[in-house]
Amino acid sequence: MKLSVAKTAGFCMGVQRAVEMALDASNTCSPPIYTYGPLIHNPQVLSLLEEKGITVLDTIPESGSGTVLIRAHGVPPDARLRLEEAGFTVIDATCPRVIKVQAIIRKHTREGYTCIIIGDADHPEVIGLLGYAGDKGFVVGSLQELEALPEFDRAIIVAQTTQNTLFYEAVKKWSARSRRKYKVFDTICDSTEHRQEEAKRLAETVEAVVVVGGHNSGNTQRLAEIVRDAGKPAYHIETEGELDISALASVRHIGITAGASTPNWIIKRIYKAIETLPISGETEWKKRRFAAQRYLLLSNTYVAMGAGFLCYACIRLQDLRHSVPYIAISMLYILSMHTLNTLTGLREARYNDPDRAAFYDTNKFMLTLLALISGAIGLGTAAGMGMLPFLILFMMSAMGLCYNLKLIPDAVEGVRYRRLRDIPGSKTVLIALAWGVVTAIFPCLAVAGTIKASTIPAFMWAAGIVFVRTAFFNILDMQGDRIVGKETIPILLGKNRSMTLLRFILLFTLVLLFGASSYHLIPNLGIGLMLCPVFLLIVISANKRGHMMPGVRLEFLVESNFILAGLITLIWSLFFR
Repeated sequence: MKLSVAKTAGFCMGVQRAVEMALDASNTCSPPIYTYGPLIHNPQVLSLLEEKGITVLDTIPESGSGTVLIRAHGVPPDARLRLEEAGFTVIDATCPRVIKVQAIIRKHTREGYTCIIIGDADHPEVIGLLGYAGDKGFVVGSLQELEALPEFDRAIIVAQTTQNTLFYEAVKKWSARSRRKYKVFDTICDSTEHRQEEAKRLAETVEAVVVVGGHNSGNTQRLAEIVRDAGKPAYHIETEGELDISALASVRHIGITAGASTPNWIIKRIYKAIETLPISGETEWKKRRFAAQRYLLLSNTYVAMGAGFLCYACIRLQDLRHSVPYIAISMLYILSMHTLNTLTGLREARYNDPDRAAFYDTNKFMLTLLALISGAIGLGTAAGMGMLPFLILFMMSAMGLCYNLKLIPDAVEGVRYRRLRDIPGSKTVLIALAWGVVTAIFPCLAVAGTIKASTIPAFMWAAGIVFVRTAFFNILDMQGDRIVGKETIPILLGKNRSMTLLRFILLFTLVLLFGASSYHLIPNLGIGLMLCPVFLLIVISANKRGHMMPGVRLEFLVESNFILAGLITLIWSLFFR
């Protein structure tokens, strides 16, 4: 099966802004915190906001207290005034594009113009816009309704920002033909236009389209209409549980698009769910291969294998001997730490990776046992090498185990960071350091009792590509991490700056390997290992261009970079050393 995901799928700028303002309010404002009406049209996001203590205020009381966020759709001006008079602190999360339309209506109605709003009369945005027009406003939803209006001396025409672009084009043609003196404003959001245009193009290239978004979301409903108008079946769903498995089983090429109120983590969940659907006509080999990839990833077996391959590469970069015990320790340590930290961090996994969360819920006992046994075997193996290797691995294991645990009790006041994971950006940095130590520094200390000159570039290269791998996954999980309150590096820097940082680190590792090889700090194996950062650059670029979406295949490909490092090292050892 082939999956194609619209690049415009997911939160638009206005919705993203509103959700972030709500999350910020939950962290900075004293309760109670409300939204006046649903913040956006997505039940799953609203449920999460409720978990954060943000509830919906449906009516304005005579008196109240706390903070009220104005929804992304905006409200009539008198509603905001009544909220303030009631005693609420008001935070305006209205989409800037909607504010622009409100300003157009306010300006022209004050000048005596009649305002014709093209939209759905019961949509919150339209209700808010109508409030700015007062008794000079009319809402129409069809050309027939438009033609039925009397001819006004002076009038403006605006559109609901999520209105169907084709319909509004017809309205503009009607005005140019029949009401040439009317002022027509292009108020449909660019995001809406691009989303609808891409939905049409997507429908032309696939056999069926899954449209993700709230069932009461107007812009999502219009996407489904556009797909059907293009002659393709559209399946409008909110969650992966609504997927029509029987209908999609025979489809070879499925498109996925989503409304402006749909978070990326829901799109990811649906993408992963479709990935795992049984497809009629698919070869047994493909089914088994995918199932094997999925199991290797969910159980952390593949990432542990990657640690072993990376350790092998680092050992050869340092020209060390007796590699097998250190490879085994690397694999056991990474398997143990990744499994235990996933078990203690299932809350965010339920948003970012529900498939993994379900796997861990089902196999919690066996996975816990596996993690403890692998950790114990690793420590036992290190102890057999001497006190120094044992102490290094013991300290690293202790730090890994403590990552999700509360180290400072709530009784101690004035402390912001009570767990290692609470420190902004700590996850990415600590994982990179741990991998670098166990794959590069640990073997050298165990063998030589000290660090060699070649250890530094080996450590920096290993830690660098692990940092990029982890930060890239953090970028894919940004929305889910933000909802659960995790301050990862991408959340701190933003997506674009984080991507720039990853490219810089990969370029740095390229220069590092080339320079260290040229000056004979490391063997010429370093030249071959330059393929690893190049590989990551290609994968990240492919994802950014929409050619590769988050899912089992992308994760497997990223983790395969470590396998690539080991294979390059093996080939070099056999033929070029």
